[in-house]
Amino acid sequence: MTVRLTRMGTLRIRSMSITRDPTDTKAHDREAESDALMQSVARRTEIDDLKWLMAHKQGRRFVTRLLDKAGIYRTSFTGNSETFFREGMRNVGLFVLSEVMEITPEQFAMMLKEQQA
Repeated sequence: MTVRLTRMGTLRIRSMSITRDPTDTKAHDREAESDALMQSVARRTEIDDLKWLMAHKQGRRFVTRLLDKAGIYRTSFTGNSETFFREGMRNVGLFVLSEVMEITPEQFAMMLKEQQA
C-alpha cells in the first residue's frame, strides 16, 4: 500500500493486490493500526480545513450560504417526490452544521452575528 500527500493536501492511497495469510493475526493487527493511522490523518486534515475556512469572514459567508441553500432552517416536505430531494440537501446541510458546531463553535456564533448584521 502506498500513501502520499499531494500538493493540494489530499491524501492519496493506492492499494496493491496482496495475497495474505488469513491466520497471520500480527499482519492483521499491523494493517488495522495502519488503517487507523490513515483515518486519523484524514480526520485531522478535515478538522484543519474547517478551522481554516471558518477563521475567515469569506469562509463563514460561504458556510452561511451553503446552510441556507441546504434548507436546514425550513421544512423539506412538499407533498410530492421533491421532498426526497430536499431532504437529501437538508441532510448534507445538517452534516456541515454539526461539523461546524463540533469543531469551531465560537466561529459559528460569530457567523450568526455576522449574518444578523
